[in-house]
Order: sequence, then C-alpha cells, then structure tokens
Amino acid sequence: MTKTWYGRELQIGVLGGGQLGRMLIQAANSLDIQLHMLDPDPAAPCAQIACSFQQGALTDYNTVMAFGQSKDLLTVEIENVNTDALRELEKQGVKVFPQPHILELIRDKGTQKQFYLDNGIPTAPFVFCETSLPSENPFGFPVVHKLRTGGYDGKGVNIIKEESQLRNSFTEPSILEKCIPFSKELSVIVARNEAGQTNCFPLVECEFNPEANLVEFLFSPAAVSSEIEEKAKCIAIEIIEKLDMVGLLAVELFLSQDGELLVNEIAPRPHNSGHHTIEIARCSQFEQHLRAILNLPLGDTSLHSAGAMLNLVGEKGYEGPVVYEGLEEILQIPGVHPHLYGKAQTKPFRKMGHVTISAPNMTEVRSKAEKVKYTIRVVSK
Repeated sequence: MTKTWYGRELQIGVLGGGQLGRMLIQAANSLDIQLHMLDPDPAAPCAQIACSFQQGALTDYNTVMAFGQSKDLLTVEIENVNTDALRELEKQGVKVFPQPHILELIRDKGTQKQFYLDNGIPTAPFVFCETSLPSENPFGFPVVHKLRTGGYDGKGVNIIKEESQLRNSFTEPSILEKCIPFSKELSVIVARNEAGQTNCFPLVECEFNPEANLVEFLFSPAAVSSEIEEKAKCIAIEIIEKLDMVGLLAVELFLSQDGELLVNEIAPRPHNSGHHTIEIARCSQFEQHLRAILNLPLGDTSLHSAGAMLNLVGEKGYEGPVVYEGLEEILQIPGVHPHLYGKAQTKPFRKMGHVTISAPNMTEVRSKAEKVKYTIRVVSK
C-alpha cells in the first residue's frame, strides 16, 4: 500500500542510490515517507533498504523519464543526472527539487564561478581555459586547476606549484584559479523550502587529507568569531535565495589569512560536511532536506553538543571485500557513532563510512576523534 503524506498519496523518487541516499532513507523512515531510488550500481548502498530500487543510468534520458513519470516529486543525491529529462518531467507536472537549471549551473564549475561574479558573491579570482591553458599564468604559483565538469571527492582538482606541472595538467575545459592563502576551510549548510523559509546549520571547520584531497575531519561548532559565523550564514542565504533554489545547499568557504570569506564551491544536496548533524543537531541535514522539498516547516538546526566527523576511507594498499579493523574498540568509547555505508568492496580512499563523535566540549571531542582515527582502519580480507 502506498504511504501517504497529509492524507495524499505521494511518490518520491531519488536519482542516486549512494550513501547520501541511504541516510536520506533512514531520515524518511522516521516521517513514514517511502523513497524510490534509481542508481546504475545494482549493489548501491540504497539497494537493500529503499522502498523500491531500480537499476539504470542517471544520465540516460529515457531511463530518467521512465523512472520519473510515476513520481510526484523527484530529488537528487548527485548532480550528474539527465536534466533534459527532468525539465520535461517538470512540464508534465512532476516537482523537481533542486530545480534542473540549478543542477546544470552548479555541476559546471565555470558557470558556478560566473554566477558568483554576476551576483557579487566573494570568490577567488579565476580565468576560463578551453582545451589549452592560457599563454601566461595570471596568478603565479601555486595555482589551482579545476575541471569544469566531472570532478568529485577531490578528483578533477590539481594544485600546480610550477610551470611543468601546469603543462601536464587537464586538457579538457577547465578553470585556473588563484590559490588563496587561507587560515581555515569552512562549510555551512542552508535549507530553503517553497514558501521561502531559510535556515542554516552552524558553521563547520574542515581538515583535509592532503594526499587524497578529501575531508578527513570536520568539527562543529567551528572555532571562529560570531561575526565570521554570521557572515558565512548570510552568504549562504544570499546564494540560495538568488538561485531561488528549493532544497539543501552546502556552501564551502575559505577564510583567508586577512579574515575574508571566499566561496569555494557549492553542492545542491545533502553533503559530507553535514553528516555530524545526525547525532549533534536537533534536526539532521537529511531530515531538513526532506522538510525543504516537501515544503514543510524547516527544523531546528541548533546543536545540543560539540561534535566531529571522521570519514572512513579505504586504506592504501587494500582492495577487495571490506574489513573494519578496530570497530569493536571504538564502540566502547562514549559518544562515538559509526555509520557504515553498506559497500561490500573497498579500495584506496573510497568513502566507506563515517564516524561521528559527540561530547560536551571541543577539547573532549578532539581527544576522542584522534583516538578513533588511530584505532579504526578500513582494509580488505
């Protein structure tokens, strides 16, 4: 029997069946909402727990059309989907959040950066590159070279320290960006519903693994002034309102050494930098996303403790059936909450799960986080 929302049958489809979709399902269960998932991988993290699961290519027009025509509302957990199909489904009366034109704008780092310029949003200076790099590097070294499309989880971004590296970098359409000396990398997640209500989660501070170019830790609340916190939230709200977007938006920022906030990138969906909200916020980012796309009142984003999130990624040198060494040991630590994504196979730097750490203060959080980091390892049989 089809579940209802406020007495009306409602079919909700999600393009993408990875770990974000898995956690979205877990939040939906609490609201008695059933989600139908589409993903190309038959063993995707959502496959065993979704109300229904369909295997199919997210970028194929006919597949997305066939999946979406039986739905009242569609959302995404990944940007790289067929937006032509989503536009046509909108014309047929299916609600799509975030809206297709927003997905198109954001998944291209070039149009994303141009949006910042056109709307007065602070961001690092950049130039467009087509198949060849500019004859002169206008920013000096180091410089950041980014593919316009197709990059994810640290891929598609090169930090270039000298001319020879630049010559051997990407040849596809890209952007060359000034490398900003920053004191912190920050992220803020903002939600907006159809009624125009907005709400931000507290700012988080990210620490990256330099080898994998992935977030290793995040800590919330961030160790910044109230002025910086408020300015970051204002930037996030300005972006989502100027986009006229419905849903959840993650805004990644640099805090420069002179105290300026610059937008790095945005993501129109639940995000790695919001996983900690499951345990330490009064409303998780996943519940908030559902509230936003269903035009419900947005949830309370305040924190009830300090917290951290550690990404669990595959160890170098291991590939095959996954084994989580040290899992029992970290389960003995109060305030430690592992989330495993149901991926059967590990490989180096593949995201396999995360661990949330909560405690009354950040000193205790950091102490526990370091212990967890050196206790658990993602290896293979």
